Amino acid sequence: MVRLLRPACRLYYFLETYYFMAKRIAIAGAGISGAVLARCLSEAGWEVDVFDARNHIAGNCHTERDDASGVLVHRYGPHIFHTSDEEVWAFVNRYGTFNSFRHRVKAVAGGRVFGLPINLLTINQFFGRNMSPDEAKVFISKLGEGGSSEPANFEEQAMRFVGRDLYEAFFKGYSKKQWGVDPVHLPASVLKRLPVRFDYNDEYFNHKYQAMPVSGYTALVEKMLDAPGIQVHLGRRISRAEVNDYDHFFYTGPLDGYFDYALGRLGYRTLDFDTFRFTGDFQGCAVINYCDADVPFTRITEHKHFSPWESHAESICYREHSRLAGPDDTPYYPIRLAVEQALLGQYLELARRESRVTFVGRLATYRYLDMDVSIGEALRCARKFLECRQLNAPMPPFTVDPESHA
Repeated sequence: MVRLLRPACRLYYFLETYYFMAKRIAIAGAGISGAVLARCLSEAGWEVDVFDARNHIAGNCHTERDDASGVLVHRYGPHIFHTSDEEVWAFVNRYGTFNSFRHRVKAVAGGRVFGLPINLLTINQFFGRNMSPDEAKVFISKLGEGGSSEPANFEEQAMRFVGRDLYEAFFKGYSKKQWGVDPVHLPASVLKRLPVRFDYNDEYFNHKYQAMPVSGYTALVEKMLDAPGIQVHLGRRISRAEVNDYDHFFYTGPLDGYFDYALGRLGYRTLDFDTFRFTGDFQGCAVINYCDADVPFTRITEHKHFSPWESHAESICYREHSRLAGPDDTPYYPIRLAVEQALLGQYLELARRESRVTFVGRLATYRYLDMDVSIGEALRCARKFLECRQLNAPMPPFTVDPESHA
């Protein structure tokens, strides 16, 4: 017999169903952005399903032990954690122990080894001088080429910063290998990530906190995802039909991939790693850049130097080769030249028409993001979502401006 509810009971049943029914979130991507979102939303009472097409978590930050050497390897290339954001630093320390790590990069140019970023030692070595900081500033300012107008491209920006000799030694060949185009076709903003220092500070980053998770990034992300209400589904993508079963969907994959590349593919550079082994210490530091155009690779990374508190007799190294990403390649660096900018605008127009979907992270916003920026944006995105729910307001497709450079 069908049981009929009196009006008051119907109201109670509705309220009970509305407030106590399972609140479900789907997240595409078990990388750093997806993991941060999942953790924040699960702690707010949401059930979260995280999907990843790969068979492992942590995305391009994935680390794993090399069986032969015991070295903790950055499988998709090095990731050094650096930030001045107190909230981000406090958040990651909830899930792992971090040891201080000062990243110092060397560069081989013309058969000689120098320190990067360009600093007072680099300048004095390169020019065979013994200049003080003030003398070096005057010296470099006289080398700079360019007028009063804003630099139009990478080459003009570099020539203005350091002059022709330093530009051709350290930037021209390396940038051409890294991006696959002549530097005159690269935006000037690319060089803003590379400072010039007039002291002997050879640390690559300036942030307050510079560190590595002792157990690696995969262990860090695993702890983020280890919470009641979070289910991780590896080796499979979530379908459009499945998305309809959730209250909201956070997408951290490639923006063009969400639309099945209907308008064409956005350009990315990818990396190929030529792995080799060595007994002892191959190069004495974690990263050496090879700046000359006639050297086919961009840099060599020796992974045991990313964990200097460990001791290993054997070593594993990567030679990195940069090239244009194909359909089956892992995307690393968004190209964002004129053609990509136009196509990006079209995809953004499509994305802004979506409802109950938010695009988060490096791939979904087609921007180069450092790890701490990705974490900070994911934290703010989770807060925005909870605020929207509280106010019964729609969650926007983007919580950052994807047309800006981070």
